[in-house]
Amino acid sequence: MSYDGRVHTVQIGNVTRKLPIFQVAPGVKIAIFNMLGDTEVVETAADALAARMPVGAEVLVVPEVKAIPLAHALSVNSGLPYVVVRKVRKPYMVDCLATEVISITTGVPQTLYVDGKDVHLVRNKRVVVVDDVISTGSTIRGLRQLIDQANATIAGEMAVFTEGSPEDWNEIIALGHLPIFTD
Repeated sequence: MSYDGRVHTVQIGNVTRKLPIFQVAPGVKIAIFNMLGDTEVVETAADALAARMPVGAEVLVVPEVKAIPLAHALSVNSGLPYVVVRKVRKPYMVDCLATEVISITTGVPQTLYVDGKDVHLVRNKRVVVVDDVISTGSTIRGLRQLIDQANATIAGEMAVFTEGSPEDWNEIIALGHLPIFTD
């Protein structure tokens, strides 16, 4: 990835951020949204998403890493528990649910895991999937597969931003959309 010095300005509630634009492929650039360490953005996004929480939601499911602070704040705000879907299986994780996806970041297969200790929080529940940005959909497809394995129902899917073709993400509850820049 290379940074060309340009930025894309976004608004989340009353919070404004300038996102750096990086080239991720020849002729393709995206605005990089990273909410890690930005408490104001995390709290503002959680408040806005909590106001749009699907009725009947019982648990939040979030992929690690960048969306974990959002899930925590949304959990505090909504009173719902959250489950982190891991990208690396740790030795202490047993009886996991697992599924494989192709990561947009690396372009190689990646396995997603729900730790066995958390399966009971998801099994047969109405789940809301939460992520920071939904771009290609590979992670959300993996999360859907894990939710199916847990015999759970997706009550809704939420993100701070969608990216790519807006028409691909009509069903996502999002606070905004990030464009893809082409030369």
